[in-house]
Amino acid sequence: MARRKTAIPLFLLCSLHIHFILILNVHAILDPIDFLALQSIRKSLQDMPGSTFFSDWDFTSDPCNFSGVFCDSDRVVSLNLGDPRAGSPGLTGRIDRAIGKLSSLAEFTVVPGRIYGRLPESISDLKNLRFLGISRNFISGEIPSGLGGLRLLRTVDLSFNQLAGVIPPAIGSLPELTNLMLCHNKLTGSIPRFESKTLSRVDLKHNALSGSLGPNHFPPSMLYLSLAWNQLTGPVDQLLNRLEQLNYLDLSLNRFTGPIPGSIFSFPLTNLQLERNQFSGPVRPLDQVSIATVDLSYNRFYGQISPMLASVQNLYLNNNRFTGRVPASFVNRLLDSSIQILYLQHNYLTGIEISPTAVIPLRSSLCLQYNCMVPPVETPCPLRAGKEKTRPIAQCNQLKG
Repeated sequence: MARRKTAIPLFLLCSLHIHFILILNVHAILDPIDFLALQSIRKSLQDMPGSTFFSDWDFTSDPCNFSGVFCDSDRVVSLNLGDPRAGSPGLTGRIDRAIGKLSSLAEFTVVPGRIYGRLPESISDLKNLRFLGISRNFISGEIPSGLGGLRLLRTVDLSFNQLAGVIPPAIGSLPELTNLMLCHNKLTGSIPRFESKTLSRVDLKHNALSGSLGPNHFPPSMLYLSLAWNQLTGPVDQLLNRLEQLNYLDLSLNRFTGPIPGSIFSFPLTNLQLERNQFSGPVRPLDQVSIATVDLSYNRFYGQISPMLASVQNLYLNNNRFTGRVPASFVNRLLDSSIQILYLQHNYLTGIEISPTAVIPLRSSLCLQYNCMVPPVETPCPLRAGKEKTRPIAQCNQLKG
């Protein structure tokens, strides 16, 4: 007797078909090009002792479930290599050129570790890249010039490596660039002019950069600028006048010259570090200064000390050419502990209204050594201030002349 065929209702067939499509979409097979690229990247990197980051990178399973791999449909869009938790040992090895095959990649980061060798030029093929972060490793060689062609880049952090050569000029023309951190490398040459209207953070300290900065070198959108420990020269007063949104500025240990604008003291800064340059001219804030720390030491500033600076908590004016008497407002704020550090040593000051019996609060520091006066109070000074209490009269008379 023939077995009777049972017809499956049409609505049930449709339901099964839709369910199957949903399963395919949720578990889309990774694009073969991305799959092979991840394999090559894995082969060139290893866990440092104590790190288990690659323990789940089993290529018999779905790579989109690997640690640090994030996919959109069948493409890798984010690759974060290494355990991001503080104190993680990180990874060692080289970044394989296959990274350039991940054409949908928008974010690429590597945690601090011992990654060495050059950044592969193929990174310049990542046209969708928005975030590049490989800091605190041992990357050497030059920054790939093609990075300047990645028009969607917003953040570049290659700080604390061993990069040499110049900053590719095309990086300055990236239209979306917001953050550029290249500090603590061995970069040389000049700083490119930046055209991005959204650039807010630039940290280039501890390199060997040289040259001068034009009035429009950085956009008015800047919030954080650190160029310390380089060999930069020339005036910056016109540039600084435009950067009125800055909340952090460090230009120390360069060879900048010329005056500083009085308006800079009205910026919303928490720190102003201009020490160890060749700045000159008077220092004339427009109003009471609310910046917590101001360091103008080791320059060539001259003229009288403005009472507008008496509201600064930590003030370094030492090793300049300031003259005249110290305003009484400084003494009042020092004695009530509002000023914690007041370094005035190695200037040409002629007096300060303070009683020889005045008691300087324990948490406050005052140094008056090596001026054109005998310090009226004995206070501990930094060792580098030397042992001489008073500047030779001949030097004081020479400045008057």
